[in-house]
Amino acid sequence: MLMKEYRICMPLTVDEYRIGQLYMISKHSCEQSGGGEGVEVVTNESDTHPQHGPGQLTEKRIYLSSKLPSWAKTFVPRFFYVTEKAWNFYPYTITEYSVSFLPKFSIRIETRFENNNGDNSNVFGDTPTPAENVSILDILSDPIPEKHYKESEDLSLWQSSKTGRGPLEEGWRDNHQPIMCSYKRVQCSFEVYGLQTRTEEFIHRTIQDILLVGHRQAVTWIDEWHGLSIEEVREYEQTMQEKTNNKVKSTASPTVQQRPVFSRSISVTDERSLKKMGVTNATMSDPTASSVPHSPIRLNSTPE
Repeated sequence: MLMKEYRICMPLTVDEYRIGQLYMISKHSCEQSGGGEGVEVVTNESDTHPQHGPGQLTEKRIYLSSKLPSWAKTFVPRFFYVTEKAWNFYPYTITEYSVSFLPKFSIRIETRFENNNGDNSNVFGDTPTPAENVSILDILSDPIPEKHYKESEDLSLWQSSKTGRGPLEEGWRDNHQPIMCSYKRVQCSFEVYGLQTRTEEFIHRTIQDILLVGHRQAVTWIDEWHGLSIEEVREYEQTMQEKTNNKVKSTASPTVQQRPVFSRSISVTDERSLKKMGVTNATMSDPTASSVPHSPIRLNSTPE
């Protein structure tokens, strides 16, 4: 299992980002959906945690076969989905990912938000992450894949008409007010001989890109969401959820709309390869079965 901690600062307050995060995720999910791929929201309901109090539980299915690297497509079924379960007890969240046909794949993301510039070395209050496993991501200067670059989301050019913030300049994390940090402790595991290291490293590279793009969007879209109440952004979330689900379903091919069950997925890949990954009839389970986070968490397998 490969564990890393990411720290991403933003020129926002924790209270502001609560609205911005919900807006960004809803809008981004809708933008990325279509053609039978994208994000389908299965569950979005209130929940209560014994330690962190009231919050929200969401479950999503993410269809993304075409976005896999070429080397992974050789052993992945043609149609599959990733299940994302998120427990949002803001300013603390847990997100888990599972794959519809891989019981040995797991990702857990634990997040805490604080009003500082990322200088809390033990934000989760248990065992500090070793310094060599901590990555401080800069939404201004760290590179993102060229296909994700948009001039309107470039923090060196951005300026908010509502708040007067921006553009950001080199060293902004040391002197900007307001400032907050999103601390994310990410654990990923793919316990398959010969593929584990390569896959876990690929997952972390992908997560890093997602975190940079998502947090850039939350900031640069600020004039769209700043001033909304939690009730208003939840209403927006519901509207976008319905729109997103319709985009995924209405543009899907007949095969995708049928949502092939586990056994059908096996029929379109190499059974010997699946056995090497630990997939047998005995390990097949209903991918829609609910789960509850526990400690230590081993995923039944989201940058939230």
